[in-house]
Amino acid sequence: MSNQIAFIGGGNMAYALSIGLLGADRPPSVIVADPIASQLDRFANSEIKTTADNKRAVTGADVVVLAVKPQIIRSVALEIAPLITHQLVLSIAAGIPLSALNAWFGEAVSIVRCMPNTPALIGAGISGLVRNTRTTDPQAELAHRILGCVGDVLWFGEDADLDAVTAISGSGPAYFFYLIESMIKAAIELGLAPEIARKLTLKTALGGAKMAINSDDDLEMLRQNVTSPGGTTERAIAIFNREDMQGTIVRAIFEARERSIELSQEADNDA
Repeated sequence: MSNQIAFIGGGNMAYALSIGLLGADRPPSVIVADPIASQLDRFANSEIKTTADNKRAVTGADVVVLAVKPQIIRSVALEIAPLITHQLVLSIAAGIPLSALNAWFGEAVSIVRCMPNTPALIGAGISGLVRNTRTTDPQAELAHRILGCVGDVLWFGEDADLDAVTAISGSGPAYFFYLIESMIKAAIELGLAPEIARKLTLKTALGGAKMAINSDDDLEMLRQNVTSPGGTTERAIAIFNREDMQGTIVRAIFEARERSIELSQEADNDA
């Protein structure tokens, strides 16, 4: 692992990654920069250094992780760009393409764009990564190990692929939360106590996910195994089909991808 990793931004994802790095076989030195003191307070009882000065954090770092909101990443990038020479830059800002990052930092800088998701906060994330042409194989491996501290990592060949990744895994946890919310609501309306409704639904979701991961059967077969002819599940699935639930989900995900593309275009226009 690299000697020193600087995080610009101290939000939830920066916290998850930096704490995850402390559990590595050879943990690096980590510094987090954020102008908001309360964002840095959570690091107080750890070995992680903190500062309100982005430039101080970058100085001496081997890897710089941009963990700020997309709305301010341009100004942050331009602020620290003069100090970026040999460092590997990782960006976890949603919707910010490599083309914009290359423009802000210069074509000579090694950059990896990353799309993690919120389960990274509990070490169960999955991240999509794409690198610019300047990034070497050892640098890509380093980026893989950093994101791998909080879950699985998948590499993609094109920057545009991360728009689809954003729509599936980046936004995806919210889709499952929405379904779980709906099932809990139905259970309560059926007369079950809220705490029972919650436990039944969450354990069902967890069990279903584990079965899907561990089974050699495809998802259609797993669904059919639960759907007895003339039974309760078949009646529910018929409603889903009548309302074109699958088509609605697909259309929603396409819309999420379109929004990711729009954000990328807006960033390119600002570059």
